[in-house]
Amino acid sequence: MSDDIRISFEFFPPKTDRGREKLIDVRNALGKFAPAFFSVTYGAGGSTRDNTKRLVCDFNDAGFATAPHLSFGGDTEATIEQLIAEYREHKVQRIVALRGDLPSGMGGVRNMVYANQLVAFIRDKFGDEFHLEVAAYPEIHPEAKSYQDDIRYLKGKFDAGANSAITQYFFNPDAYFYFADQCQAAGISQPIYPGIMPITNYANLARFSDACGAEIPRWIRKKLESFGDDAESIKAFGIDLISDLCETLLDNDAPGLHFYTMNQLEPTQTLLNNLGYSADA
Repeated sequence: MSDDIRISFEFFPPKTDRGREKLIDVRNALGKFAPAFFSVTYGAGGSTRDNTKRLVCDFNDAGFATAPHLSFGGDTEATIEQLIAEYREHKVQRIVALRGDLPSGMGGVRNMVYANQLVAFIRDKFGDEFHLEVAAYPEIHPEAKSYQDDIRYLKGKFDAGANSAITQYFFNPDAYFYFADQCQAAGISQPIYPGIMPITNYANLARFSDACGAEIPRWIRKKLESFGDDAESIKAFGIDLISDLCETLLDNDAPGLHFYTMNQLEPTQTLLNNLGYSADA
């Protein structure tokens, strides 16, 4: 693979010490593929803030470039500014800036919640100290009023100072290519990295996809349904399907890939091998 192709991996904060120990093993194994960075998710309303911060700082201190996901949620500007300052102290250089979801019971609170506001806030307080990633939706955010409205909103995040975007996962490459073309036509020149979701469990994937608006094409649903409880067949089909998707994206000038690992080494490791990556590349 070209040295210009960026790969990165996403984790979520484990809830147990055992899960954390396992994740360190996964991090070490995937770190041998020389990713640009790892990222760590941030629960709705900042519900995993402390666990996210601990994981990001520990990983970064250990020599693995790691980016926190961040949103305002129910936190004040002062709290978020202090959190970002702590990341800076640990030499974190990248932040994934996202729209905030308020915790339940805080419906009356009116803090800033939109990603473009968070990007502008970080730029105002910290200048260009951080590379800022934002989210993009090739199949359009489920709350968007229209396709063009969603692209305009993405442009607003870039206009506020974002450097690049990572997409929601998808299984139809044409959705990404058309989206990239429309973004370029709207004046967006920053790179938009495809988000890649390995397939290991159809029931979980279908439930999550229905909730977040990621489309599973009908033929893929029918094929996965045909395997029933045959987990090995689901995984084998998923590896072939996602390997082809990644190859198609990279062959048509996608700038890189961001893998949603679900804190698992496999099948992400096999997908990388299929794409020509090797450990300690």
